[in-house]
Amino acid sequence: MKTSRWCAGSLILLCLVGCSNPDRIVIGSKNFSEQVILGELLAQHLEAETGLEVDRRLNLGGTFICHEGLVAGQLDIYVEYTGTALAAILGASPQGDAAAVLEAVREAYDAQFGVEWMAPLGFSNTFAMIVRGEDARRLGLRTISDAAPHTPEWTAGFGYEFAEREDGYRGLVAAYGLEFDGGPREMDLGLVYQALADGEVDFVAGNSTDGLIEALDLAILEDDRGYFPPYEAVPIVRQETLERHPQIREALARLDGLISEEEMRRMNQQVDGEHEDVGTVVREFLASKGLGAAPAPGAG
Repeated sequence: MKTSRWCAGSLILLCLVGCSNPDRIVIGSKNFSEQVILGELLAQHLEAETGLEVDRRLNLGGTFICHEGLVAGQLDIYVEYTGTALAAILGASPQGDAAAVLEAVREAYDAQFGVEWMAPLGFSNTFAMIVRGEDARRLGLRTISDAAPHTPEWTAGFGYEFAEREDGYRGLVAAYGLEFDGGPREMDLGLVYQALADGEVDFVAGNSTDGLIEALDLAILEDDRGYFPPYEAVPIVRQETLERHPQIREALARLDGLISEEEMRRMNQQVDGEHEDVGTVVREFLASKGLGAAPAPGAG
């Protein structure tokens, strides 16, 4: 099943990206707001720091589509999460040590794919199990274990990728003994929070840095059994691209530890909750860090 999904991803990328130009850098992203923000951040930063021309191929799809595009040379760079690479791409068992996970994916990607992991951006975006804030307060829910006795009466809602991944639904229910009222509803990740707030589902898998969690009065449940691995956000780059444009390495090194979890959550909220322009949000963030973002398109 994984093979057919990767093939489908390749076909989508061939349609969207086409043949890459060696004189331009192609930056991709997955299909949710944080990824689009991070893709735009890499694009603006590299344009300003290196003078290279950048093609943005943002909002492409899930992990497998972006990974296949990178390996196939249709993308040069995108931001991946360490735990996602470990479990979803490499099929390894989750582990809890952030440094060990980064080292494991760094070595495997170098050997198997010709891809280099750069320095982490500074935050980790783990899967978050989320319930309505009013339910958490009423039932005294703080952890996933606290919620387990209530799940037989609840409907779960998960994104398509979480429902299939090694570090996703099946492992979670086994680790915590969760049982839901019927099978989980699969939906686009961008819809799960509103569906939860509207009472269509009662328990969802989201991302810990999403701004809508606070805006919609939702509550993150602590992963008290340490099921999920670390998910540090890291730019990953084709080695051929780094050899062709060595200035990229130095430019990306300046992003080491740049973004805190709070800052990432705030940017997500600006885009998702306040409907601000992604390019503007990124430009203002880079400026706040003393980094010279590229001029806005059309600016004199």
